[in-house]
Formats: sequence, C-alpha cells, structure tokens
Amino acid sequence: MEATTEKNIATFTHLSTLSQYVIPFGNYIIPIIIWTTNKDKSEFVDHHGKQTLNFQLSLLVYTLVLALIAIPIFIFTVIKNIPFQEWNRHHEFVWNDFSFGDNLGMITIGLIAVFLFCSMKVVEFFLIIYASIKASNGEKYNYPLTIPFIK
Repeated sequence: MEATTEKNIATFTHLSTLSQYVIPFGNYIIPIIIWTTNKDKSEFVDHHGKQTLNFQLSLLVYTLVLALIAIPIFIFTVIKNIPFQEWNRHHEFVWNDFSFGDNLGMITIGLIAVFLFCSMKVVEFFLIIYASIKASNGEKYNYPLTIPFIK
C-alpha cells in the first residue's frame, strides 16, 4: 500500500469515530469496518485501527463505571425525598418537603461523576483530532489511558 494511502486510511479511521454524533455506535462500527478491511495490507493502518478501537472501548468502560456511580445515587436521592403520601385534591403531586441536605455527600459524588463524563467527552474529541493529525503526518500514536483490548 502506498504511504499516502496508508496515512489517509489511518487518519480516516480516527476521524470515523466522530460519527458517534450522527450514527448510534458509529464510533465502533465504522472504525471496525475500515480496520478489518485494511489491517492485512498495512502495519501502520493496523496499529492505528487497534489504537482507535481500544480507545473507544476504554471510553465505553469508563462511561459505564461513571454511570454505575451517578445513576443509582441520583435515583436513590430523588426516591428517598419524594413524599409519596402527599397528593392534592386534583391528583397532582406536591413537592413541598423535597430536601437534598441529608444526601449532600452522595450528590457531590454523583455530580463529580457527571462532570468527569462531560470532561471525558471533550478530551475524547480533542484526542481524536490530535491522533488524526499524527496519523496524517505518518507518525504512530497511542492514546493515553487506553486499555489494550485488541493486541
């Protein structure tokens, strides 16, 4: 495979993960298709394809861990503070004794998890762009904090 073609395919492999904003699971499907069709033709494309998929899978694991922290905390806090027996005469729910004061520590942990998730998505975007630039320059790039699922 020609060097320019290798660089272009590797660059597109990284950039294809941005399809997640348009196509559900596009950040997995499109890089897998590109990587599997070109991995035997070029070691450079194989390296970047593995890095791309490992990074996306690592982000999935990190997201699931953060969700397992944040979602139960918010659900527990809201359900604990809902006065189920209070309904007004029009069958509308009354929110008069809703207090987060007793659960401030748990809510803080949940908010930190949400903040880490948002930060992770911003960092993901810039790392994808940075990896694409490295690939287009013909350099091998390894994403930081990536679990090597595919070796």
